[in-house]
Amino acid sequence: MSSASAPGLVHDIVSTADLFLRESARLFRPHGLTAAQFNVLNLLADPELADGVSQRELADLLVVDRSNVTGLVDRMETAGWVRRADDPADRRVYRVTLTGPGRKLWEKVAPGYTSVVSQVTGRLSERQMRDGIALLKTLREDAVRWTLPAKQGRAP
Repeated sequence: MSSASAPGLVHDIVSTADLFLRESARLFRPHGLTAAQFNVLNLLADPELADGVSQRELADLLVVDRSNVTGLVDRMETAGWVRRADDPADRRVYRVTLTGPGRKLWEKVAPGYTSVVSQVTGRLSERQMRDGIALLKTLREDAVRWTLPAKQGRAP
């Protein structure tokens, strides 16, 4: 079912995501981080992921292409923030874990991030946030399945 509001909704989501990315650079740049690098630190700081994650799992959690994760992890490993280790259950897989310096950096940056998130979401009720999360999840699920419309003819 299509709606006249659909293009506006998608436009506003993309515009908001672009704004969040641009503004997050202001938050993370002074710490020598990109938003993507902070997202990795933030994920790996989760106590449930103390044993690390594979690069494939990391890509899935970040909702990015696996090829992008390789370069991201390479740079973060060079900086000393993460470590790759062989997975004892599968020699083809590396487990990515947070290092001591990576945890210290996360502990330094996370409070500012939490403060900014509180500011941005301060006017929303818990229900609005849950509904927003559900809406965005539905859009992500459908976005990975979109197809190009049938060609109406060839461009000159």
